[in-house]
Amino acid sequence: MKNNRLNTTSTMKNRMIFLLFILCSFLGFYPLISQAQNKVFVMHWADEINPPAERYVKLALETAKTQKASLIIFELDTYGGRVDNADAIRTMLLQCEIPVYAFINPNAASAGALIAIACDKIYMTEGATIGAATVVTQDGTKASGKYQSYMVEKMRATAEANKRNPEIAAAMVDEKIQIDSSQQKGKVLTLTTERAIKMGYAEGKVENIKDILAQNKIKKYTLEHYQQSLTEQIIAIFLNPFVSGILLLLILGGIYFEFKMPGTAFPLIVALVASALYFTPYYLHGLAQYWELLVFFCGMILLAIEIFVTPGFGVLGLSGLGLMLSGLFLMMIKNDGFDFSNIILMDIYNSLLVIFIGLVGGSIFVATAIPKLLRSRRFKEISLQNVMDRAQGYSSGSLSKNLVGTMGEAYTVLRPSGKVMIEDTLYDATTRGDYIEQGEKVEVIAQEGVSLRVKKAEF
Repeated sequence: MKNNRLNTTSTMKNRMIFLLFILCSFLGFYPLISQAQNKVFVMHWADEINPPAERYVKLALETAKTQKASLIIFELDTYGGRVDNADAIRTMLLQCEIPVYAFINPNAASAGALIAIACDKIYMTEGATIGAATVVTQDGTKASGKYQSYMVEKMRATAEANKRNPEIAAAMVDEKIQIDSSQQKGKVLTLTTERAIKMGYAEGKVENIKDILAQNKIKKYTLEHYQQSLTEQIIAIFLNPFVSGILLLLILGGIYFEFKMPGTAFPLIVALVASALYFTPYYLHGLAQYWELLVFFCGMILLAIEIFVTPGFGVLGLSGLGLMLSGLFLMMIKNDGFDFSNIILMDIYNSLLVIFIGLVGGSIFVATAIPKLLRSRRFKEISLQNVMDRAQGYSSGSLSKNLVGTMGEAYTVLRPSGKVMIEDTLYDATTRGDYIEQGEKVEVIAQEGVSLRVKKAEF
């Protein structure tokens, strides 16, 4: 009996020691657990809302989820930007499982207002503003009514999703909606920090991120500021519409130069490198689909055939150029195959405008670059500059017989220069840029020294 009591006492002591050990271990690790539960992930964006902004937010949210952050603070300072990118960011924020607080420091205008309203809470610095979300065109003028209507409903839906007054959000787009007497008549709504707090559109006025955490009674936390990798920073540069326009100019300019100087290869290499730099960021960003890339490269193949196999500019060349431009256009909008139902017309206009600017810019570049290239010091070093004029004793030969109007045959391929056989005599000849196969009939249209200018004979 005594032994049983001793065994029971020993067992109880062991259990108490084990429980005490577990308790001490928990207390020892509690600060680390507490900190892990309060990892605060911070995103910063102080620029235009554009494709790089969308990619930044997408990667930042993925990183926050991977690091198991308990809170995300999105520090904003923007005057707006593209509606499609802002809408994509809005959707990501609304679907994010981690709470996201907007920190307006100090501007969230236009597309920035849509993004801020998509966050769970909004905090603003002193003197900050939010609103003025009217849709405008590239030149800054107000877009047509259907775009305003689209944006109004987007703002309403976003406000409702986060239980904010939808009419206040709508008034930031539509000047006809009057919220109170303090709103300037005929103007869209813009809220200062004090008015935003008063109207329930901001939770508080803060100076920094620590103030946000203090107002939410978060004491134990670690801050993680998101930084893009060097690769992502480079991708963001090439997603910039201005840089995309320059690359587009190089693509079109390189193709044009290759047409003007077939076989040079260098302009085509420039076009191919520019194409790679243009497409890769859009592909990684999820805009460029496989079939869109295929459309573009099929166009390039047709152009290459036109340049190197059948010189000239016919059906193959026009088809190739059309396919290339179509591929470039489709890559710049968020279409699902040939489904454009979710694309607003403004995005299509913007894409077409970029392509148009690229075409015009390429033409201007070609018109100004060629004369400068010919006059450049580097070109003079690699080209023949000596002139054999009559004052130095040189003379040019000429044909003794007038052959204009006579018929002959292409002795070699003319692209555009080569040799022709006229009355059993070989002559150097050039076309007006046309491609003439060997053996085809030709007609002499001019004589230039000892050379003939010919065209394909018409019967």
